[in-house]
Amino acid sequence: MSEEIPFWRRKRLEDMTAEEWESLCDHCGRCCLVKLEDEDTGEVHYTTAICALYDRVNGGCRAYAERHRLMPDCVRLTPGSVRTLSWLPPTCAYRLLAEGKDLPSWHPLVSGTRESVVAAGISVLGKVVSERDVHIDDLPRLIARWS
Repeated sequence: MSEEIPFWRRKRLEDMTAEEWESLCDHCGRCCLVKLEDEDTGEVHYTTAICALYDRVNGGCRAYAERHRLMPDCVRLTPGSVRTLSWLPPTCAYRLLAEGKDLPSWHPLVSGTRESVVAAGISVLGKVVSERDVHIDDLPRLIARWS
């Protein structure tokens, strides 16, 4: 008997339920990193500074339901926006699916555990500082080398 095809392989992003959409996030924290854009090339560099709402001990947003109100520059991901946001990490499930790719083996929906994201080295846990503890002039020195 064949197993059921997972929703992310049989549905377009636009057709997913809110619960399915939210489950795509692996909580790696990379989209929450402060990013710098090179004015000359347009290249985006991730820093090791992260949104003040990010829980640097357990991962994830400490105020997820209120994040857009508390952090007005927090980007709302939608099926349309994930196709245009070039700064989304190449490991991001939203980006991968929008590009017609599959989820990697470490993704919680595939592995069955959130710990696989940390074990694979994808999570930012233990690698970041709060943006509140960084002066804006210091951000160029904090460009991540592990992105």
